[in-house]
Amino acid sequence: MMAPLSRQGRSGAGMWPWLAWAVVLVAADQLTKSLILQHYQLGDATYLTSFFNIVRAHNTGAAFSFLSDAGGWQRWLFTGIGVAATVFIVWQLRTHPGQKLFGFALSSILGGAVGNVVDRLMHGYVVDFLDFHAAGWHFPAFNLADSAITVGAACLILDELLRMGRER
Repeated sequence: MMAPLSRQGRSGAGMWPWLAWAVVLVAADQLTKSLILQHYQLGDATYLTSFFNIVRAHNTGAAFSFLSDAGGWQRWLFTGIGVAATVFIVWQLRTHPGQKLFGFALSSILGGAVGNVVDRLMHGYVVDFLDFHAAGWHFPAFNLADSAITVGAACLILDELLRMGRER
């Protein structure tokens, strides 16, 4: 017989699938970044379609290169934020392991955050390589970790909207 949801939350047993998903995301993120670092020099690009390239870019800042030219202190700020987010997310996963969409959202954000923290600690920057563009305009390059964070954030919003709808 399964333990009640509240007991699962206290024991942490129900959070393991979510942590496993986060580990899969970190592994995939680090594998793809490793391949980029092995096969591309900074600034190299491979044209794949009229709207997508694989590139090698380094981001010392946050999303959209925010604070990328701040002089180096931002590496530790963003690493600290990533570590704090990790602790908070693991606590939330432990507290709410049975909430599927919420767990998926948080574990996706967790995997992405850890993937980028690993980059900051190992390299001092985040490796970006996905480059979407149109008519000479390029969306800022990003990576799988950024994609996981974005999907997780969208699912978190959806989860909240669905929760609000159920409460009406």
